[in-house]
Amino acid sequence: MITAFRQLFYHLPVLILVIMAFPAVAQQPTNLPTSPILSDSVIAVAAPDALPKKRPAIIDSLSYRFIGDGNFSRGNVNRSLLVLRAELIFLGPVINISSNPRFTYGTLNRVLAERDTYVDLFVDVFKKRKVYVFGLGTIERSNLRGIDLRQLAGAGVGFRLIQNSRHDVSLTNAVIYESTNFEERPTVTIIRNSARLKGKHSFLNDRIRINHITFYQPALNNFSNVRWSTLISLELPINRWVSMRGSFENSYESVVETTRQRNDTRFTFGISVGNKK
Repeated sequence: MITAFRQLFYHLPVLILVIMAFPAVAQQPTNLPTSPILSDSVIAVAAPDALPKKRPAIIDSLSYRFIGDGNFSRGNVNRSLLVLRAELIFLGPVINISSNPRFTYGTLNRVLAERDTYVDLFVDVFKKRKVYVFGLGTIERSNLRGIDLRQLAGAGVGFRLIQNSRHDVSLTNAVIYESTNFEERPTVTIIRNSARLKGKHSFLNDRIRINHITFYQPALNNFSNVRWSTLISLELPINRWVSMRGSFENSYESVVETTRQRNDTRFTFGISVGNKK
């Protein structure tokens, strides 16, 4: 009996190890065949790099505004002036595309005085930076100035001078090629430098807005040929979409038809509708 107990005592550690190892052996998973669908889904979740990456959009938002300005008088002088404008901006992370087309129609004593069309296109690259580059092109026809067709195209660099929640001011400079077909004068082809100062300002918690844009465009090969224009508008927002506005516009061209004035000035009043501030 004592011998049997001694043998049991000697073999007790081995017996304890066997008992402790038995549950682990019993819980080992069996080599069952895995479902290919489950296997693929697990791999797809475990490998996010394998998912196709969404490409960023070139244009991701649109800002727009439509404007109607004009003034009318009746009596000894019958004067009618209507100016229709649009402001369109296609925004993207790298490229911004903007256009500001306008159409002007005016009569004086029921005789046609103005029927002008202007369409432009600006393509800005990295405009959100302090310094950016851009290209531009415009097409213009003007009964007021006796222009059958004016075309210009060019490129330049822009500088953001001020940018915050209330003020945004930029200065650009470009070299442009211009061709103007007059009604009577010979066609004028010229290279110009085009400097532009553009800004928008907000006051009294956005109850008053002032927008302005000024161009100064001297010819590089003929300094006597110069053009400049400025447009200043005062806006009073009624709500998010609609604003009342008044505008002052002045333009000058040194080379015009013999029967035309070099300088023109307009005061107009109207309304704007859109999501662009």
